[in-house]
Formats: sequence, C-alpha cells, structure tokens
Amino acid sequence: LSLQQDVIAGFLYAILILVVFHPVVDLIDNFNLTYKYAPLIIITFEMTAVETVEEQLAGLRIARRCVPSEEPAYLLDIDTSTPAQPGSSRFVAVSCSNKSIRVYDRETLHFLREYSGHPGVLSGVRFARACDSVVFSACSEGTVKCWDVRSATQKPVQVFSGYPSNVFISFDVSCSDLIVCAGTEKAEKDTFLVFWDARGITDCASTAKEPLGVYSESHNDDITKICFHPIEPNLVVSGSTDGLVNVFDINKDNEDDALMSTCNSDSSVSSLGWSGQDYKQVYCMTHDEGFCWWDMAQLDTEEPITLLHVLDVRESVCAENHGLHYLVGGLYHEKAGKLFLIGGTSTGNIHLISCSTDGLSLVGTLCGGHSATVRSFCWSPTDESLLTGGEDAQLLLWKPGAVERSLTKKASLKISSSVQKRVRVHHTSLKSRKK
Repeated sequence: LSLQQDVIAGFLYAILILVVFHPVVDLIDNFNLTYKYAPLIIITFEMTAVETVEEQLAGLRIARRCVPSEEPAYLLDIDTSTPAQPGSSRFVAVSCSNKSIRVYDRETLHFLREYSGHPGVLSGVRFARACDSVVFSACSEGTVKCWDVRSATQKPVQVFSGYPSNVFISFDVSCSDLIVCAGTEKAEKDTFLVFWDARGITDCASTAKEPLGVYSESHNDDITKICFHPIEPNLVVSGSTDGLVNVFDINKDNEDDALMSTCNSDSSVSSLGWSGQDYKQVYCMTHDEGFCWWDMAQLDTEEPITLLHVLDVRESVCAENHGLHYLVGGLYHEKAGKLFLIGGTSTGNIHLISCSTDGLSLVGTLCGGHSATVRSFCWSPTDESLLTGGEDAQLLLWKPGAVERSLTKKASLKISSSVQKRVRVHHTSLKSRKK
C-alpha cells in the first residue's frame, strides 16, 4: 500500500512539474526526480504569484478621473475608508495645498464635500478603521481634527489640541483607532511626538482633547513622518530630518523603555512604512531619493538588520527613456508578500519599482494620466486598485485592464494642461518647505 501511495504521489508531482517546468526536467526517466524537484515547485509557485502581481501592477489603467475643482490645488495626501459593512459606500479624502480637505465617492470619484478654512498647512488625512465616515487631519497650527463626512456641518466632531509651540507636520492614527500621534517641527531645541486618547470622538465635540503625553528625546529635528503598525496598535515608527527612524512600543511606561530600535538613514526622511510577513520590516525614503529597508525581526539576533540601502534610487533604477525624478512612497502587497516603491517624473509618469534584498528593479510605468509631479497615492488591496493625486490637481483611479469612462482621454488631458498652468503659483511656496 505504501509503495502504491508513493507511486501515486510521484505521478501527481510529475504531472505538476510537467505543466510548469517541462522544458527543464525530463520526467519520463524516473519518478524519483519529482521528489528531488519538489522544493523547486514551491519556489516556482511563489515566483509565479509575484510575477502575476507585477503584471497586474504594470497593467493598471485609468478607470476614473475626478472632475477638476474650480480652485485647483496640489493633492498632497490620499486615504480611503474601509466599509463598515460589505456593500456600503466608501469614501476618499484628499488633503490639498489650499488648506482644504476634499471628500469623494470611492468608486465614481464624484465630489461630495469640502472642509476649508484651515488656519495652517495640512499634513495628511486618515480614516478611522472602525467607523468609515470618520476622517482625521493634522494642521500646522497645532491641532488634529476629526470630521464626520456623512454630516453636512463644517465643524469637526473632535479637536485634539497640542501645546502652544507645536507645529504639526506629520501624524497617524493607530489601527485600533485608540491613539492619535502627531510630530512637530523643531521649536528652539525641542521636537515632539504628541499622543492623544482618541476614544469617544463623537461624544465630546464641545471640548478640545488635551494630550496624554509626549516623546521629546528620540529626535532632534523635524519629525516628517509617523506610521502606526498595521496590526499591532502599540507599535509606531517615526522619521525625521535628523536621519533617524525610530520604532516605539507605546505600551511601555516611558520613552526610554518605549524606544525599541533606532535606524539611521543617513539623510532626511521623507516617507516610511511597514512591510514583510507580520509587518516586521520597516522601510523609508529620503528627501534626496534614497531608500533604506530594515528587518526588526533580527534585532535580537546576530544577523544584520539592514536588508537594503540605496543612496540614490534614481541612479540604481533604469526607467528606460522616461527617467526617474523622485520617490513618492512604498506599497506592501500582502498577497505577493512583496514591497514595491512608487516613483515618477515631473511630467506625470508613474514608475512601479520592485524591492528585493538584491536591489531594485522597474516593474512598469503608468503613462497618460497625470501631467505633472505625482505627490500622493493610496493602494486598495480589496480590488487591486490605485488612487493617485498630483500637482496637476488630478485625482485618478487606476484598475487592472480598466477603460476610462468618466472623460475621454483627449478631453481630460486638455483639462489637466489648463489646470497645471493655474496651479504653478503654488510650486515655489510648497517646495520651500521641503527639507
């Protein structure tokens, strides 16, 4: 019986390899070869999954394009809501260079409402996980505000106030929606990570919430980026113009104990995030287009934690004739277990770059959408789609193999061109803030 089972198993393996690899392995001679090459099958399946994802990313096409606003502005940050119930509406929130937040329907990109009149520059937007209509925004005048996009009122449902000297330039919300954290510009000799308790956001709109506390010793310059762990609400990573990327466990009693790791990017941090299985890796991009990638799982081992360090991605990635002018951020694809970078050109081409410990490689280029620098994006694993926003004031939805239905290509490019000319006035003031 055992022999029969072995023969049957060998036959099944043989058929499998014959389909996938038959140019490589001659299976007719000996069924035992199938066991020898069994690990190769697994590797091949993994490679096929990654290759499939790469093909899907390279095959993204414009599905929707929002109607340009009467007051064009750079689209600086994008986030989408997670539906509370299957089939319910999803929203897109965009922070703009004119100090407003615009909200759109996720599928149609129809404009829904706008929150304007912020007294300072916005540093991002984030939807709550548990309540799909609640969106947060941070402002340089020292507050984080919470809005209910289903409400017609222009007033926030909650205001998280910082200390008098705080100028917020980064923020994030924990995956449990319990903690809000904002990072400040350096004031005199101080720079802060400020924390608030976000519970009960819809019950106490009449008063501003005071901070739970601050971290003040781990960075010595502007905190440009904050990112909570996607599944561990107590973990947060911060990046700064001092070049440091710090990982904290905020469940600890004090800042010294909370600081789990400090990594040095050797440059000013522009973007960062989590990647890898169980999100145990941290990556960052720098303002001079460098890239660093670390494995936090190696902290307690003798193995080096640095997976990859590229001083200038523009020189290491061959983007054919289009060139690579800048990086926007990172995208961890859970299904493929693969980290990708998003970069682009000043003319609006978007480059998709694959990351491995061996280096970076170009996966594909998305053309014909934007006509100026792309400043923001948001990946949706649910439908494998990508939202992008840029200095041409355009919000685009890309899907695999899509056909654009909202505007004809010719008309949309004409609109983009006219908008771009009008928003150029913002270019100098925005660039002066870039470190």
